[in-house]
Amino acid sequence: MISFVIPAHDEEAVIARAIASVNLCMRDLGVPWEVLVVDDASFDRTAARARKAGARVISVAHRQIARVRNAGARAARGERLVFLDADTLANSDVVAGALRAMDRGAVGGGAMVRFDGPLPGYATPVLALLDFLMRHGQLAAGCFLFCTREAWERAGGFDETLYAGEEIALSQALKRQGPFVVLAERVETSGRKLRTHSGAEVAAFMMLLVRRGVPVLRSRAGLEVWYGPRRTDPEDNKTALRA
Repeated sequence: MISFVIPAHDEEAVIARAIASVNLCMRDLGVPWEVLVVDDASFDRTAARARKAGARVISVAHRQIARVRNAGARAARGERLVFLDADTLANSDVVAGALRAMDRGAVGGGAMVRFDGPLPGYATPVLALLDFLMRHGQLAAGCFLFCTREAWERAGGFDETLYAGEEIALSQALKRQGPFVVLAERVETSGRKLRTHSGAEVAAFMMLLVRRGVPVLRSRAGLEVWYGPRRTDPEDNKTALRA
């Protein structure tokens, strides 16, 4: 069985679409699967919408993405794990690619990413840098990371001292366990962080990370892009209508 672990905090607008994308592509592939949503202290109807869409839901109150992902992995029943963000859509090509990679001996990997909707001008160099790091650094984006349960356990799971960048740390840990691949196929994820945060805000965080290094990622302070109040995305209404 393959288990899709979806962490979610106040994701009622998008969670049903993410679950539906998994169910659709897995029916096409004919492989046993489950969808597990880890509802992390949501104030909205995330849990109810996830259950209605057919997911198994567990509730936690961590407000730390690494701990939430690990809680889902521990509760999952499958021997293969896919960590999918609530604002990301799975597709048959990328999931089939992940399964083939593990069949051929890969312990884990990721997929290239494309973003939905219109994006601000500053996003172009940001996305070019992301593509470069993923292709040449063999690093998975947090919106889609897959691995075998055995490799996840041997790697120690996601690093719970980190509040961001946990997917990079796990990518590195998995590479020490065996072959790790970044698929050419792409998943579609939301560009809402790029739409709702200015280029100046993103640049300020990048400079902070350059100056202080990994310790910046060991606290919520300064990580408002991930843990600050949710800003209204111009695409939110369109997403809600499609859900």
